[in-house]
Amino acid sequence: MSLLPLKISLFLSFMLLACGSLGNDNLESYLKNKAIPLEKAGELDQLINAAGDKTLALLGEASHGTHEYYIWRDSISRRLIAEKGFNFIAVEGDFASLFELNRYVKNKPGAAGSAREVLENLDRWPQWMWGNHEVKQLAEWLRSHNDQLGEGQSKVGFYGMDVYDEWTSKEVLLKFLQDHNPEIYQQVNEQYSCFEPYGFDSRVYARSLQTGRSDCSEHTRTVVELLQNARGEFDVDDYQYFYAVQNAMVVKNAEKFYRKSATRRDASSWNSRVHHMHETVNRLLDVYGEGSKGIVWAHNTHIGDARFTEMYSAGNQNIGELSRVHHGPENVFSIGFTTYRGQVKAGASWESERENMQIAVAQRNSVEYLLNQTGLERFYLMFDDEDRTHDDFMQPRGHRAVGVVFNPANEPRQYVNTVLPMRYDAIIFFRETQALNPLID
Repeated sequence: MSLLPLKISLFLSFMLLACGSLGNDNLESYLKNKAIPLEKAGELDQLINAAGDKTLALLGEASHGTHEYYIWRDSISRRLIAEKGFNFIAVEGDFASLFELNRYVKNKPGAAGSAREVLENLDRWPQWMWGNHEVKQLAEWLRSHNDQLGEGQSKVGFYGMDVYDEWTSKEVLLKFLQDHNPEIYQQVNEQYSCFEPYGFDSRVYARSLQTGRSDCSEHTRTVVELLQNARGEFDVDDYQYFYAVQNAMVVKNAEKFYRKSATRRDASSWNSRVHHMHETVNRLLDVYGEGSKGIVWAHNTHIGDARFTEMYSAGNQNIGELSRVHHGPENVFSIGFTTYRGQVKAGASWESERENMQIAVAQRNSVEYLLNQTGLERFYLMFDDEDRTHDDFMQPRGHRAVGVVFNPANEPRQYVNTVLPMRYDAIIFFRETQALNPLID
């Protein structure tokens, strides 16, 4: 499907949706016949086989606080790693703090004594997003899996790929340089002093740019270039070198993200974050070498190809789109997750106390409403050419998108209009879901 006709199709279809159902009775029967029931991990066979030979398996979520999304992404990830040889999991989380979990699952020197120890020490809101029992169980499995690998086999990693927590990245980078190259440490510390007047607070820095203050972008680029050009001056392995450069990348791209957030009123700040995550995944593929394969955990708004949603008309890109373009759609398998109703762990505002909140039943004519009409409790669909030529199924429908900040009163507006069979390669549906289980009450 070309993208210009898609924009016209979206407009016409929204007008039709406003007038009523689009032959849903026949579509519900069609979907029920295609649905693959999902009660235990063994029923994932078709999904695992379809995703197993891809370079990237992208696993989404309709919220950041739902138990079922985490445990089923866990089940899929374990099988892709154990049966199909996937090399790492990259998640929508902070690089520096989650690298400590990576040390643990690989049993590296200086690693914590348990996954719980790492996850309970996460101190940036929303802590529950990664500091939960569901992630702890996956991390302990990864540690056990890695411990059983033979000599010379590459250990499976767990990495944050997001652009946030930049000042932790700055501190760990400076500590690394102090230990391994004091001369470069002095140069990098001098470059980062550009942020000193703002107390190393990105929001203060961003507000200052709105008043005409000069930015620090050149300084952050200089640090990255300095490290990239000095590989031979570090007596460390590629794993440690990647760690240093990636932390410098986080600082550089966080500066870009906050600068664009403060000075632009378009999709550029969102896209700068998206490109950082996409490029991080590609750097991990490079680190693991030729033929490596990665698993990505992120929100559906990042995983499902943005070109087949209303995000496209606003200029928003995402990992799903960039991955298909960069690696080829035949090398990427994207799986969305969603629910008809349930509970979610979220905050009423940024940095507010987390709560168990109710997700209302899905609005009529949404993706979730349609999937619920099959009468099945949980199942998945794998999309093919038949789906992508089915007129009713190719109509855009609202698709849930709940963030870490959630107000149930606004829930009817938290849908992204989507051409479902084009946005994903598969979708997993749960009639009812429960909230995540944080490690710290």
